[in-house]
Amino acid sequence: MSTTTDTSSQRTRRRGELGRAGSLTSHGILIVASLIALFPIAWLVFLSLGPDSDDYLHPAGIWKKMTLGNYSFVLQHTEFFDWLKSSLIVSLGTTVIGVTIAASTGYAVSRMRFPGYRKFMWVLLVTQMFPIAVLIVPMYQILADLQLIDSYLGLILVYCSTAVPYCAWLLKGYFDTIPFEIDEAGRVDGLNPFGTFARLILPLAKPGLAVAAFYSFLTAFGEVAFASTFMLSDTKYTFAVGLQTFVSEHDAQRNLMAATAVLIAIPVAAFFYLVQKNLVTGLTAGGTKG
Repeated sequence: MSTTTDTSSQRTRRRGELGRAGSLTSHGILIVASLIALFPIAWLVFLSLGPDSDDYLHPAGIWKKMTLGNYSFVLQHTEFFDWLKSSLIVSLGTTVIGVTIAASTGYAVSRMRFPGYRKFMWVLLVTQMFPIAVLIVPMYQILADLQLIDSYLGLILVYCSTAVPYCAWLLKGYFDTIPFEIDEAGRVDGLNPFGTFARLILPLAKPGLAVAAFYSFLTAFGEVAFASTFMLSDTKYTFAVGLQTFVSEHDAQRNLMAATAVLIAIPVAAFFYLVQKNLVTGLTAGGTKG
C-alpha cells in the first residue's frame, strides 16, 4: 500500500509540482530577485531625503537629517509643473496617435493580402535598426522645413516614428490570434471593414492595445536625445530634459535630481495602474482562447 502511495506521489511531482525543497528554493530566488529590483528605487527615495547635494557621498549621515525639503523646493522653485505638462502632452499624444496608426497597420497586414504586405512589415522592422545619432540630423531638417521645431506636435511625430513600427508588429501578431470568423460575421451583419475593425476587433484586442499603449507612453516619457534637441524653450522641456538642469559644469544637485525622479515616477505608476489588468493579459495570452 505504501509503495503505491510513493509511486503516486512521484508521478504527481513529475507532472510539474515541486517538492518542499524546490518550493522553498523557488520562493527564495523570487524574494532575492524582488529585493534586487526594488533596491535602486529604495536607494533613490533615500537619497532624495538628504538636504545636501553631496549627501550621496556619505549616505549614512542622511538618517540624522532626513527632510522633505527637496520635494518642496522642486515643486515650488523649479519648472516642475511645466515639465509635467509637456511630458503628459507628448506622452499621451504619442500614445493616442501611435497606437491608432499601429493598430490600423497591424490589422491591415493581418487581414488583407495586398501586394508587398510582407515586405512592408520588414520595412517597418528595418527602421528600428538605425541609431538615434544617425536619425537626429535628418529629422531636425525635416521638422525645421515643416516649422515644427520647438513644438509638441513635432516631438510627438518623432516619437511615433519609433513607437509605431514595434507596436504594429506587436498588434499584427495579436490580431492573428483573433479568428477570421469574427470578420466574416461582421460582414454578414452589414459592417464595412472599418466598422468590423472598430466595433468587433478592437474590443477583443484590448490587452494587446494596452501593451502597445504602455510601450508608447514609456518611450515618449523617458526619451532624452530627441527632446533635448527639438525642444528649445525651457517651459517645453519634458521631465527627462528638465532633470539635466540640475547638473552644470561646476555643480550637480543630486539631492534635487533624486527628489524629482521620485515625483516623475508618479505619472508612470498611475498610467500603469490604469492599464495593468489588460497589460498582464496582453503579455501572456492572445485575443481568444481555444
